[in-house]
Amino acid sequence: MLFDDIIPFWLRHGRDHEFGGCLHHLDRRGDCYSGDKGIWIQCRTVWIFARLYNTCERNPEWLDFARDVWNFVDRFAFDADGRMFFLVTRDGRPLRKRRYVFSEAFATIAGAEYARAAGDERAKQRALFAFQTLWRAHQEPGLLPPKVNPSVRPIASLAMPMIILGTAQELREHVDTPLCGQAAQGCIDEILARFVHPEHHALLEYVRPDGGMLEGPAGRLVNPGHSLETAWFLLREAVIRKDRSLVDVACRIIEWSLERGWDRDEGGLFAFVDLDGRPCEQLEWDMKLWWPHAEALVALMCAFLETGKRQYAEWYERVHDYTFSHFPDPEYGEWFGYLHRDGTVANEMKGGLWKGPYHVPRAMWMLLGMLEKRDGTPSLT
Repeated sequence: MLFDDIIPFWLRHGRDHEFGGCLHHLDRRGDCYSGDKGIWIQCRTVWIFARLYNTCERNPEWLDFARDVWNFVDRFAFDADGRMFFLVTRDGRPLRKRRYVFSEAFATIAGAEYARAAGDERAKQRALFAFQTLWRAHQEPGLLPPKVNPSVRPIASLAMPMIILGTAQELREHVDTPLCGQAAQGCIDEILARFVHPEHHALLEYVRPDGGMLEGPAGRLVNPGHSLETAWFLLREAVIRKDRSLVDVACRIIEWSLERGWDRDEGGLFAFVDLDGRPCEQLEWDMKLWWPHAEALVALMCAFLETGKRQYAEWYERVHDYTFSHFPDPEYGEWFGYLHRDGTVANEMKGGLWKGPYHVPRAMWMLLGMLEKRDGTPSLT
């Protein structure tokens, strides 16, 4: 499916031959319904096509697409202050710049992977600069505008240490800097100390800075997709470090996420869950989204290969059966992204501001790599 469906879909419909970059607002058939370009999606596109080029096949079409999109990012995504935009027009004019630094995270992995594929030193330096910006924003209080008044309700969010950990893991494959190890360790320590709550069987999305429970719906929020993605980041690090205790924590997070997130009536993973079963503020809480299922497959395969426990294989089969019977579009290719709770399609688009060629092809690439490397010794790609 990866090489005969997903990747061809984006090569066929995503290339902007007029302005460069990736057109990612695509309807079911692959027709573009908006030319605006999210920088997240541009960078993720660079990463996946450069990654496939570097690890699977030196396909010149993949490298050419990665180069075209990276050049668009390099030219239009960076503001004069070094920060990055979130959204630009089709021809690159800035539309929106958000208070957080996730554009920088994806520019890091994009620039580093593309630099390796193309031998582009400028891209490598862009990647390192973006990561330094990302880490500094996380380390220096007040550098980014807070979402909520911190003098009234200080909040720590799982999203930052999670994404920095994953970003550091990717960057250190290409750039020799002690910052990657420092950031990875700092984020692991933060996740374990603040967000892991065994007493609730949950990896919480928001907590107080001291790790205590935050009042209100935000404090009870569990995001199964984020929790599962965090878990396999931790597992990947645990294997590298040969840290059995970290393996155990990551596997518990996977179990908690499925325990709370799996819809026992209709199947599939909920988008959001309230710790106490109270109403979620997110109206889409009971929808089934493409990316948590992709992350669940990766996390479960990682857990099974590392521990050999049959329960993870059984869960993998359950998630796999639901995922591949609901999300792929047999008529026009790629995956639907948004399903109602009962598994019917809620929105036929194949790409938008949040969905592009990333979670699905990354999961497929990782699963293929893990299965190919399986020789009796567990190994995470």
